[in-house]
Amino acid sequence: MPARPPAPALSPAGTRVFQQLVMTGDASRTALARDTGLTPGAITRAVRPLLEVGLLHETGDRAPAEGTLGRPATVVTVQAEAHLVIGVKVTADELFGVLCDLRCRVLDEVTVPVRDHRPEAIVEQITDLVAGLRAGHPEVGSIGLAVSGDVDAASGHVAYSPFLTWRDVPLGEQVAERTGLATTVENDVRALLTGERWYGVGRGLSSLALVTVGTGIGCALLVNGQVVHGSFGVAGEVGHVLVDPDGPLCHCGNRGCVEAIAGTAGILERMAQAGFGGLGIGDVADLARSGQPDAVRVLADAGRAVGTGIATIANLLGAQHIVITGEAIGSSPAPDDRGEGRPAGDERDYDVMDPHVRRAFEQRAFGSAASAAIELRPLRFVDWARGAAACAVEDFVTHYGRS
Repeated sequence: MPARPPAPALSPAGTRVFQQLVMTGDASRTALARDTGLTPGAITRAVRPLLEVGLLHETGDRAPAEGTLGRPATVVTVQAEAHLVIGVKVTADELFGVLCDLRCRVLDEVTVPVRDHRPEAIVEQITDLVAGLRAGHPEVGSIGLAVSGDVDAASGHVAYSPFLTWRDVPLGEQVAERTGLATTVENDVRALLTGERWYGVGRGLSSLALVTVGTGIGCALLVNGQVVHGSFGVAGEVGHVLVDPDGPLCHCGNRGCVEAIAGTAGILERMAQAGFGGLGIGDVADLARSGQPDAVRVLADAGRAVGTGIATIANLLGAQHIVITGEAIGSSPAPDDRGEGRPAGDERDYDVMDPHVRRAFEQRAFGSAASAAIELRPLRFVDWARGAAACAVEDFVTHYGRS
């Protein structure tokens, strides 16, 4: 592939147009003016440098002129494979990697077991994974990494990751040095939300909450169209909303937190107390579906705790849409189209907590806050990696042409 000309520094208008096209795929210039609020002249000036470097092109397709009887408008389209990104979700057990285009369509994926939790060992494995996905793809220009815990996205530092037992690891800097690629690091739940903001249910919304239910209870927030990081990297800690003052002890030192009741460890501990030791979360769900009373009770309590937690979010932020996902909700097979659109759902009633979540939410949400759309959705680990890739796309598009 011939070398791309030096990247022009985009104006704010150029960045806005580029973002809009990456989100939508294509649009007429008339539609771009309507959706961005820019004048036709500004659209022309914004599009020109991106056409010159091959990130956009004008197709032969012509959309009908909107609201007029004039000639059809030429469609401007993102050259999605002109810049590829690699997304990696880092867990204590495995690395999940995806190769994506600018529209976050998954072109390839790989999973490798984690051999050693030391930061230098993980960096080595990430480097090898990136090299494998990058082979034969000179268009790869950046990497996104998703890690659980306290992550400073601005610096690429992992301040603390409990599952990896890391403290103050300059992960972004180390991976960039080893791979030679621009590297973005983000908290895994915020990365998942970024994917939803750019390509999923959050596109076009000003407010969205995404809650993950699994080993921990994670939450990421979109407010006024922006992902919230919080002054100290902490925002939306729904897992530590108090639900039952006399409830089980939480690892944070308090009792009755949402996480202590609805997190995987809490669910399995309560099932063990009922005489069902050695289960996984899927086993508990299967028992509940079969009508086993203890499993029904434990998951009903978990659902009510989650519903109470998300009602607190709705009351504070007035979120338009709330997505609840994670391994305690269920899993789904790979999307048929490798990532475009919604995953193919599991046809069984995977979300046995659903009615309890909704009932508690309706009881606890105040006034119009109860109007928020609630969606329970299964999740694959590769979706986390796709969220990491979305962070890399966002960074590329937002800072394109800047040193």
